[in-house]
Amino acid sequence: MAKLLARDELREIADAQHGFVTALQATAVGVSKQALQMLVHRGTLERAAHGVYRFPQYPVGEYDQLMLAVLWTRVAEAVLSHETALDAYGISDVNPNRIHVTVGKDRRFRRASGEDYVVHYQNLTPKQVGWWQEIPTVTPATAIEQCLVYGTPTHLLRQALGTRACAGLSEDSSAHALAEALEARHDR
Repeated sequence: MAKLLARDELREIADAQHGFVTALQATAVGVSKQALQMLVHRGTLERAAHGVYRFPQYPVGEYDQLMLAVLWTRVAEAVLSHETALDAYGISDVNPNRIHVTVGKDRRFRRASGEDYVVHYQNLTPKQVGWWQEIPTVTPATAIEQCLVYGTPTHLLRQALGTRACAGLSEDSSAHALAEALEARHDR
């Protein structure tokens, strides 16, 4: 069996990431930094952010900036979160002015060009993470819980709790606890 070319190895990764691939992912599949730079030089890849590249043949999509935000962190467990997740799921009229991403508590980093992002630090369980438009995103209940702490206005969180996305939560689950926490916050 013939070995895949570097661009083909990277394209397989990019297929699941809106056309994006990171330098770390390239290294993990055996593509050297020199080969990566050659792909950029030839126009096969474009630099999207430091350590993040994009195949220009992929059509530009409305969710590209959200995928880029997750990959920009260069942290495997990074997910869309907080108000960005509420907005993505369409369960609240929240209109975040920056993209919220969450990484593990033990991650500390400084990244250039992160003015459009708010990075939160929280260790999430697998049950708190799902997928939205092929982008790792906290679940609706987790997003509401995060927004309670973050300070998102009460009326926007009430709206989110009343949606079909949260209706699937059982009475025993966090929906009841979230509603109580929201009302307790509102009463203060």
